[in-house]
Amino acid sequence: MDFGLSEEQQQLKESARAFLSGECAGAFVRKIMATDDGYPRELYAQIAKLGWSGLVVPEKFGGAGLGMLEMAMILEEGGYAAMPGPFLFSSVLAASALKLGGSEQLNSKWLTALAEGRAIGTVAVVESAGSIDPVDIAAVATKDGAGWRLNGTKMFVPYANVADFIVVAAKDNAGEILLFVVDTKSPGVTIRLLKNLDLTRRVSSVELKGTPAERLGGGTDLFAKLIDVAAIAIAADSLGGTERALEMAVEYSKVREQFGKPIGSFQALKHAAAEIVADLEPARAMLWYAAYAQDTGAADASRTAAMAKARLCDIYSRGTDRAVLMHGGIGFTWEHDMHLWFKRARFNESCFGSPAYHRERVAILGAY
Repeated sequence: MDFGLSEEQQQLKESARAFLSGECAGAFVRKIMATDDGYPRELYAQIAKLGWSGLVVPEKFGGAGLGMLEMAMILEEGGYAAMPGPFLFSSVLAASALKLGGSEQLNSKWLTALAEGRAIGTVAVVESAGSIDPVDIAAVATKDGAGWRLNGTKMFVPYANVADFIVVAAKDNAGEILLFVVDTKSPGVTIRLLKNLDLTRRVSSVELKGTPAERLGGGTDLFAKLIDVAAIAIAADSLGGTERALEMAVEYSKVREQFGKPIGSFQALKHAAAEIVADLEPARAMLWYAAYAQDTGAADASRTAAMAKARLCDIYSRGTDRAVLMHGGIGFTWEHDMHLWFKRARFNESCFGSPAYHRERVAILGAY
């Protein structure tokens, strides 16, 4: 049995690294951080030409029809580069929700536009409680003739400020969690940009007042699958970010001198780097298997997705902590790029469920 990547997957990963190293360097990331909307349109036009926007979109809607494992390769490199913009939330989460539950008409409209880079989507789950637990979702979906209308306020919605549509989680009268697609130009939609620690990601509040919406099929099962996809996507971003933090710390320790010798020769720093590596390498296999399980519909797909999210977000936060300390005083400054990954780790930790929440999911899913 082959536990590694295929030749095509490895080539995809290498080409993504080469592209982003040239087009998404630290100076570019900082430039986008300074903009009002945080959306690098020219970069995303190139991404669409490369086919990344439609990587998981079925071929009949203009995409490549590939799976979560291939997408994990792209997301890992996006995390490595701290790539700004809505890619993870649009081309992964919104696209997956439509692929799994959208009607032919809805997918022809939005998936095709996503694949071609003509539209941006996002996902709105969290509300004032800051939780993805269905118990904490209070937005209400009401049947209105042949359609639906939504009422409620969603918080921390990624890139709602530039999105063309939003996949919204809401409860019907029976209390079941359903997913709906809302056009951001629809009446009753109010979007307010919020302040955020990680400026490579932008979040907004979205208020819905009698807003017309189109329902996705699948109900609670579709919502659970969306959480699984989100868990794997954020885990992949975290893997790439941890790799970059480790590389930066090791490189710095080779050139920074103390007492006439490189600080990397000191045992304390060697141990810190070794601990990051010891965390990182087993987690890589965990992520790849979780993505593979998602693609193949394995019985443990949900459990492994939760494991990957919990483990890799823990590793990312712990790894960037150590990397900052290995840099010494300069690691705490705005001028050094290390803080980009440090802040991204904090965002990923809370995005779509904390490590504690997903560890609880692992325990619950393992009981059945």
